[in-house]
Amino acid sequence: MSNRAVLEVIALDAQDAVAAQAGGADRLELVTDMAADGLTPARETFAAIRAAVDIPLRVMLRQEDGFATGDIDRLLGRLGELREAGADQFVFGFLDREGHADLVAVERIVAELDGCPWTFHRAIDRATDRGSLRKQLADLPGLDTYLTAGAATGVDDGVPTLLDEAARSDEPGYEPQILVGGGLRLDHLPSLRAAGLDAFHIGGAARPHGWTGPVDEAAVRTWREAVDA
Repeated sequence: MSNRAVLEVIALDAQDAVAAQAGGADRLELVTDMAADGLTPARETFAAIRAAVDIPLRVMLRQEDGFATGDIDRLLGRLGELREAGADQFVFGFLDREGHADLVAVERIVAELDGCPWTFHRAIDRATDRGSLRKQLADLPGLDTYLTAGAATGVDDGVPTLLDEAARSDEPGYEPQILVGGGLRLDHLPSLRAAGLDAFHIGGAARPHGWTGPVDEAAVRTWREAVDA
């Protein structure tokens, strides 16, 4: 089973987490406040989810909507609390005003991670130059995943970019796994899987009643089966 595709599901609380794991999720992305595109959850929320499930958890590090860093010292404080509670995988990504990677912020966070694995999230889809961003980040310890739709507007528009980047996985900066997410639909999967893409991220697709409702185990299972098909 080690070569099966990864299915990551957004979880807001322990109820979501239990349903997602039961439906076949391999990993969870923990956030709060999806109206702001997902912010750092409370330490207590992380602890409750960690106690409820045994699959890997990637915790969002973001304080405000958008891709600016905000108060980096405050964010590092939140990171310290989460690390003390046992968090050992993370999700973050910051751009400067010109749309380049905010290396100062990213490197400060990475320095506190002690090698923990992390995902650079969809900030890459807003970057001025995706290729140069990948090269900027290429040597940072722990970076093993890019969460991307291939385009700021979502997977529909991003498929050509995703296929191109998947074909370059042996080039410097392109080694991290591509985790496809952002407007991802079941009908996208066949062409993405055929191109060798093997990691998928869903949020709203796991919630038939929208973000005000919980993750639905059956919805996650439908995705599990489609990803594995």
